[in-house]
Amino acid sequence: MQVEIKTFTGAKILTETLKNLGVDTIFGYPGGIVLKIYDELFAQNDIKHILNRHEQATIHAAEGYSRAFNGKKAGVVLVTSGPGATNLVTGLANAYLDGYPLVVLTGQVSKELIGKDAFQEVNIVNIARSCTKKTYQVTAVENLEEVLIDAFKTALSGKKGPVLVDLAKNIFTEETEFKGLKLSLEPPKSSGMINEIEKILSMSQHPVIVAGGGVVHSGASAELLEFAQKNSIPVVSTMMGLGTFPPEHPLNFGMIGLFGSFSANQIIRESDCILSLGARFNDRISSCFMNGELERNLIQVDINKEELSRVLNARLNVHSDIKEILISLKSFNKNFSSWSREAQILKSRNRTYQKISDKLHSFEVIDAIYEFTCDKNLTVTTEVGQHQMWCAKGYKFSHGGQFITSGGSGTMGFGLPAAIGASIAQNGASVICISGDGSFQMNSQELATIIDYNLPIKIMLLNNGYLGMVRQLQQKQCDGRYSETKISNPDFMQLAQSYGIKSVRVKSADEIQAALEQCFAVNEPFLIEFCIEPFEVV
Repeated sequence: MQVEIKTFTGAKILTETLKNLGVDTIFGYPGGIVLKIYDELFAQNDIKHILNRHEQATIHAAEGYSRAFNGKKAGVVLVTSGPGATNLVTGLANAYLDGYPLVVLTGQVSKELIGKDAFQEVNIVNIARSCTKKTYQVTAVENLEEVLIDAFKTALSGKKGPVLVDLAKNIFTEETEFKGLKLSLEPPKSSGMINEIEKILSMSQHPVIVAGGGVVHSGASAELLEFAQKNSIPVVSTMMGLGTFPPEHPLNFGMIGLFGSFSANQIIRESDCILSLGARFNDRISSCFMNGELERNLIQVDINKEELSRVLNARLNVHSDIKEILISLKSFNKNFSSWSREAQILKSRNRTYQKISDKLHSFEVIDAIYEFTCDKNLTVTTEVGQHQMWCAKGYKFSHGGQFITSGGSGTMGFGLPAAIGASIAQNGASVICISGDGSFQMNSQELATIIDYNLPIKIMLLNNGYLGMVRQLQQKQCDGRYSETKISNPDFMQLAQSYGIKSVRVKSADEIQAALEQCFAVNEPFLIEFCIEPFEVV
């Protein structure tokens, strides 16, 4: 029987391959180079295109989309050449550091013009190389399908992350055979080092588990809870690991690091063994611990081989999927309950926030938002700054992936488009975006995108009139010389209303409840502006 050979243009091969890969959403911004792709998207109904208002917002939205699936699906981005491509670099770095899969498609000038400084030509492949897992350039249509398959495989394998595929304009109209290739992902890596892990844990008296973002990626929260409970081992988390362990559980000692809790940091100092599960230990954490406190019988488990011993000298490096490790450790049994009871005393020494004026304070806002929404199981995104840390410390996240924030890169302007992506991934569900007045203005044009797609995103804007985190650092490091951190703002209520979004302003604690009731009474976008104490610190 003769097999029919399908011959398609490159533009159609692109869309058909994306369909075969299960892609249902693309975040993009059109331009002249990629019009043939947009023509193919126009002719089909399986892939939905989300038109953002800025290319940086497209890639943050795509990451928010991926993170709503805990990285199990890749976010897909499509932009044109030149500035369209360069506007993505910040988002590439963000996804690369936090380890979320993106497949970023950029248009490029035709093959014969590459390297000749044609209109809107940039060498995006070289520009993006340092902040992607892999970059590709396709100049021949017969290579397109295989490159796309490899791009998705790379993005979704091991420690996940972004890849960039640069597409020369000529391939969109050239024709070749469409093979209908399938994606095959390798199973998670398991380790043969279980005996070594058990031996180190058995010899310890005061172990602690550090839950990092890798626990989210591997979907290992249930296994972590079972292992910690069975052996009564205290658990702390990095910011990216928040939600992976029940927040009210007696074995949860909070977030470690520069803005972590006293109990979490102190339990690290008093431990004699650290089982690290997918934590990177960047300088926000490592700078808090001296004299080898993090390297004391450190067992470092990570799916990314390059991450092992990048910062610390571990006693045991385990290159493996975290879920597989915890499953393999099910037979381990040692009762550390006396140590965990002893550690409970540390929680009483955690800092409690105090008001420094009669103005509204952040902890009043975050506490009220949590109490109002804790039974709604909503995804929470943030921008970057003081509000991000107040949220991380004050909102009790119930599951891994509920908290979507920019960790390694600290990208202002991330939260609002990420909320768009998360809401779309959840079929238009409500998402909370906690923002500061500085960060919000980085991508406030995305209010138009929110209205276009009728997304019920609830924006909680903490307005203190400053670039608050920088001002806080100036207070401590520059003797209060606040250079270029007091900022002018628009009337945020009028700004929201100009896009057709309802809003309300809150200036005191007794106004919060009514504002939240008004906000969540409608299944549509809403902005609450909280005017808070300018000199409050994290």
